[in-house]
Amino acid sequence: MRLVVLGSGTSFGVPVLGCACAVCRSTDPRDRRTRVAALLEGDDGRRLLIDTPPEIRLQLLAAGVDAVDAVLFTHAHADHVHGIDDLRAMSVKGRTVPVLGAADTIRELAERFRYIFDAAIQPPPGSSKPQLTPTVLEPWTEVEIAGMPVVALPVSHGDVEVFAYRVGPVGYVTDAKTVPEAVVERLRGVRVLVVNALLDRPHPTHLSIPEAIAVAAAVGAERTLLTHLTHRQGHAALAARLPAGVEPACDGLSIVL
Repeated sequence: MRLVVLGSGTSFGVPVLGCACAVCRSTDPRDRRTRVAALLEGDDGRRLLIDTPPEIRLQLLAAGVDAVDAVLFTHAHADHVHGIDDLRAMSVKGRTVPVLGAADTIRELAERFRYIFDAAIQPPPGSSKPQLTPTVLEPWTEVEIAGMPVVALPVSHGDVEVFAYRVGPVGYVTDAKTVPEAVVERLRGVRVLVVNALLDRPHPTHLSIPEAIAVAAAVGAERTLLTHLTHRQGHAALAARLPAGVEPACDGLSIVL
């Protein structure tokens, strides 16, 4: 299996518009962070995409990916879904792309992007719309998606429930404020854990960096990547102060397991 971190930035992205801080002006390419997304590629070549942020087209082009076999959505916030129309390029000539997530997420996507999910709305001749097949995932139950074992794990993001995912040897936890012990237990044994880490101080809807480090210790993965990073943290400076086995993610990072 291969994991690709397509995007590792917070909802503002980095650089932040109008900001002239040291990180936003950095020449280190690892400090340029698009909104969070990830790709998992199975041994058979099938690909599973996690979220469709606004930059998803550019992220997939940079990764050399021209098609995916299914999409997992963590939740329906704008920085995770507003690139959904770019799935049009992958659903041509009668091909549909399965999209999966929690019931509330699928419902919100259908409401917000009615032109995609309402079969009665057809594009004008000569144009197109994404051909997507929505499926509701039940938490805690392992299912096979694109040839990979997937378990959806509910975590809290303030007052919103978000799905973290375990996909074989990879755990992916984004936009979580807390990670319950039951979720930690299901993540134990993963080789790579990707977890959100927003700031040094506590935040009402996200894990802080110290909290994310504590989750990493509880899960015990060989390698933990911190994602959803802000312009408050330069890659090199953050990497230098993290414990062994924990590191900042960066856009384009590819790991073969």
